[in-house]
Amino acid sequence: MSFTPPPYPYERLDVIRKLASVHDGGPIECSIGTPIDAPPEAVLQELAKGTGARGYPTSQGSSDLRDAAAGWMQRRFGVTISSNDVAACIGTKEFVATLAGYLHLRTPARDTVLYPAISYPTYAMGATLAGLRPVPVKVRDGHLDLASIDPDDVARALVLWGNSPSNPTGYLDDLEGIAAWGRQHRVLVASDECYAEFTWAGRPRSILEHGSDGVLAVHSCSKRSNLAGLRAGFYAGDEELVGFLKLVRQHAGFMVPAPVQAAVAVAYNDDEHVNVQRERYRRRLVLMSGALRDFGVDAPMPEGSFYLWCSKEGLDGWALASEIAERSALVVSPGELYGEDGRDFVRLAVVQSDERLELAASRLRGA
Repeated sequence: MSFTPPPYPYERLDVIRKLASVHDGGPIECSIGTPIDAPPEAVLQELAKGTGARGYPTSQGSSDLRDAAAGWMQRRFGVTISSNDVAACIGTKEFVATLAGYLHLRTPARDTVLYPAISYPTYAMGATLAGLRPVPVKVRDGHLDLASIDPDDVARALVLWGNSPSNPTGYLDDLEGIAAWGRQHRVLVASDECYAEFTWAGRPRSILEHGSDGVLAVHSCSKRSNLAGLRAGFYAGDEELVGFLKLVRQHAGFMVPAPVQAAVAVAYNDDEHVNVQRERYRRRLVLMSGALRDFGVDAPMPEGSFYLWCSKEGLDGWALASEIAERSALVVSPGELYGEDGRDFVRLAVVQSDERLELAASRLRGA
């Protein structure tokens, strides 16, 4: 049977955008986590130099990029890791979507990808694209319910994906417990940590704080530095596995453009621009959480990320998204896009300007 790709999730939102478009100024797009704020000027200046543009870039990432990433992990998480155990990827979505296929080449006897039942859709799609079995893991109180995984699925598992802070829920998971489970069952744990800079309940965390054996941490400068358009991130962790992935990805021709690598190194060597962005997102989350609450929507502050995971008694996600769009022009994502268990929620990304969000908030309060 041939594979027919499903509709891209966010293309299903046209009906919500139509409801929002009746307002002056049109829809206020908060369905996709695309940064709206300016990237650091120093990064743009480095990008404009075009360093290394004439030749082919290194697939694993330049020494400057890998050193900068390792230095950032030391500053941010207290994790000491060799730059040899760090490698670049062309945006972390690419890495998420291809990892399972490469792991299957390495361990063909295993054919299953475990991922949170409420999550970013690419974890499951990466399994599907590789011809493997995507198996969702129940999420209870924001944590992966590892005890609920069928033993047969554990025995067949290539990888367990974790995501903390979670997209879409904003919960923080027990990274130490996830790492221990993976080692106990000899299952690689891949920890997607692209929202770690935006952790509100305590300090930022990484799975690599609990050792690198059998684990990978995946990071992106898209959210951290408002550089989603550069398509650059990195993965780090288990020495043997990083070495395998560097080599197979080199054969496949995965290369971050050299000028982008130089710019990303500048971004990871600077933390001040992230501190500024953190305060922007915190302010916007507080604003929209309060406005939605005044509108009768349960929208608690997240433990991390720049998303609000919202619900309203008696409405499923599509009905709630429609109601919010009609009242305020906000376009939010029905939770069903992140798994059937999210069907009674919506996700709001606070990625519009303060002015636009204040307008939406005033409409919600006025309603």
